[in-house]
Amino acid sequence: MRVKRGVTTRAKHKKMLKRAKGMQHNRTRSFRLAKQAVIRSLQYAYRDRRNKKRDLRGLWITRINAAARENGTTYGQLINALKKKNIELDRKVLSELAANEPAVFTDVVKATK
Repeated sequence: MRVKRGVTTRAKHKKMLKRAKGMQHNRTRSFRLAKQAVIRSLQYAYRDRRNKKRDLRGLWITRINAAARENGTTYGQLINALKKKNIELDRKVLSELAANEPAVFTDVVKATK
């Protein structure tokens, strides 16, 4: 018996076009262009989930350095002093303190001296 695949093909196409919703021009209407765009967008998403961590670490370091310089030290000196004093605060926490709790950050800097 002959197998007709119209139903499954239509479902696959609808699924792909739904994922391409919000894109521009023929990417929302043409299955072939939508498929290419969706595959590429998923590759970017995978890559950028990893790059996001890299970018955030850079932001934290910039914030810590700015706050450290206001307190008369540098980022490198501060991190070195924290390690020597066995104060285990990671960069994310230090960044949050520097941005939202400057007084507490100043106390941390004083504890390293």
